[in-house]
Amino acid sequence: MFSGIPPSKRIFDLLATVLGLLVISPVLLVIALLIWIVHGMPILFRQKRPGYMGQPFFVYKFRTMNDRCTPDGSLLPDAERITSLGRFLRTLSLDELPELFNVLRGEMSLVGPRPLLMQYLERYSPEQARRHDVLPGITGWAQINGRNALTWEDKFRLDVWYVDHWSFWLDIKILLLTLWKVLKAEGISQLGHATAEEFIGSKIVSHEGTKVTKTPL
Repeated sequence: MFSGIPPSKRIFDLLATVLGLLVISPVLLVIALLIWIVHGMPILFRQKRPGYMGQPFFVYKFRTMNDRCTPDGSLLPDAERITSLGRFLRTLSLDELPELFNVLRGEMSLVGPRPLLMQYLERYSPEQARRHDVLPGITGWAQINGRNALTWEDKFRLDVWYVDHWSFWLDIKILLLTLWKVLKAEGISQLGHATAEEFIGSKIVSHEGTKVTKTPL
């Protein structure tokens, strides 16, 4: 189980990330050029996400959507704005590569629960909120066990399992299995969604035995 951020995990993240960036820097340049040609500027997507202990930080990804709007000026749904290039990048998880710079900054780890949206913080149960007891990751235990094909409850259960069972060798296992999952392109998105439907809260059982949905206040 985690107790803060283990130094061995941080050292491994830094060494592996620096080496990885040196190797894939030509790939990053090619992807950036293609996005500039197809999508225009900006090349990177930047969004505030909750990190360790829920503290906000800005996550960076390659941009995969255009800015198409409805006649009233509202953005179209994500599934309608993702481009062919963006779909290709997501299929191979190449859009996640700029998060390596988040790892260098100490805001993320190579392995950990995925950083989700800020508004989800108040929707977690106390048990689900434990996923923030560790640094968020580029990949994680939930990602190699179904990714977006899972329900939110199953993802969070797997995230908390990782928090309780972390080890250096578990991280190595997850990284190796991630490469295999990327090649197989499994669980990239839910049907009808660019990634996954919004998390609005978990179904819990009341004392009367009926199911109710936990929603934000």
